[in-house]
Order: sequence, then structure tokens, then C-alpha cells
Amino acid sequence: MQLIIWLLRLIVFVFLVGFAAINLENTTLFYYQNQSLELPLSVLLLIFFALGVMLTILTTPRKTDAKK
Repeated sequence: MQLIIWLLRLIVFVFLVGFAAINLENTTLFYYQNQSLELPLSVLLLIFFALGVMLTILTTPRKTDAKK
């Protein structure tokens, strides 16, 4: 079972590395007061994914051991 899990992880990793290699073109992100940020698409996707994970962790209620 562990072998299957590691193979799936390897497949996903190879897929994501291939996706990042294909999307090396710069993308312009415009924000307030005519400022912009130019980064590769794969980097922007990674940043926004990490922000989403962070926000989910911060806003999800945690279980406490209040019922003892």
C-alpha cells in the first residue's frame, strides 16, 4: 500500500513539474494604483495556492478538549 501511495505522489510531482516547465512565460498581475507584478504563471499559482491553504488553516475552527 505504501508503494502505491509513493507512486501516486511521484506521478503528481512529475505532472506538476511538467506543468511548471510548460508555463514559464511571465504573467502580469495588476493591482492598486497602476502597480504590477510580473512572475511566471506557475509561481503565481503556487503563491495563491499557499495563500488559500493558509487562510483555510487560520479560519477553520479547531476541536478542543472542552468536553471532559
